[in-house]
Amino acid sequence: MTKPTLRPDERIDQLYSQDIQIIQSPEVFAFSLDAVLLAAFAKLPARTTSRTVDLCAGNGAVGLFMSHQTKGQIAEVELQPRLADMARRSIALNGLDDHMTVYQGDLAQVNQWIPKDSVDVVTCNPPYFEDLPDSQKNPNQYLAIARHEITTNLATIVATTSGLLKMNGKAYFVHRPDRLLQLLTLMGQHRLAPKRIRLVYPKPGKEANMVLVEAIKDGKPGGLRFPAPLTVYDATGNYQAEVKRLLYG
Repeated sequence: MTKPTLRPDERIDQLYSQDIQIIQSPEVFAFSLDAVLLAAFAKLPARTTSRTVDLCAGNGAVGLFMSHQTKGQIAEVELQPRLADMARRSIALNGLDDHMTVYQGDLAQVNQWIPKDSVDVVTCNPPYFEDLPDSQKNPNQYLAIARHEITTNLATIVATTSGLLKMNGKAYFVHRPDRLLQLLTLMGQHRLAPKRIRLVYPKPGKEANMVLVEAIKDGKPGGLRFPAPLTVYDATGNYQAEVKRLLYG
């Protein structure tokens, strides 16, 4: 385990449930609950020959939080050099250098590093908001790129995901419910059959604000399942049992 050099704005946080440490910075990026939920929703093959790719990896949170599931390789693809550097240092901090690799660059060019049709699992926590002329963006460019489709979009992400996956490989996405129909339409255009959809609610009585989706490449149509919804907080503002377990063990 390598002790990292931290920049002045960086700190080390911990996902206690898995004893994973991660370098964060409120100036450029800090993971939120969606990364933890996506990592828990995804099912990775345990075997050493398996290959998983996390697109839009940010500071590496999803890949790090999934790492206990597999002895195989996990690749993280992140466009922004600063975030890719944070991910690399977090991987070293957790002693996972043999297990995880960060590729810094545009996910649309991912096949320069990872061959087509070679991956067992692809995960993605993409930018949630379309880049519309009137959309309000964070003045911080790091955060704007993480939240808005400035450098990529959902169509590119879904096409890239499908291209990476082997036949019967699995894709896992977290997104906003108001874009679920668009996500499912794009998946249908790119040989990805949805198999599991789980809605996430912030607290009782509120509308869902996240959706988790599992798909299989070239999967048979039908067989779509809707697991019990997840509610993050109870009425008094405390984490519900499932979320508490994912965060603290």
